[in-house]
Amino acid sequence: MNKNDENYIYFLVAQNLKKQRKLKGYTQSQFAELCNYSDGFIMNIESEKYLQTFSLGTIWTFAKVLGIDVRELFKPLDENKDN
Repeated sequence: MNKNDENYIYFLVAQNLKKQRKLKGYTQSQFAELCNYSDGFIMNIESEKYLQTFSLGTIWTFAKVLGIDVRELFKPLDENKDN
């Protein structure tokens, strides 16, 4: 995805979310329940084939449930390759 495309931020957050969710050992379904969102919403966010938009409040909820600083969800993907 082109970093200059305004939709890149959704892709970036989604990829970081997926990484952090897996690090915490949550399935999409478990994570959705903890966040009080539907399984399909989390699945759509993490999908590389579908663009699911979401709010800043949603990002805040994700970080809170994962127990991470919200900035972790905005890290450039190239910083995550070796992690």
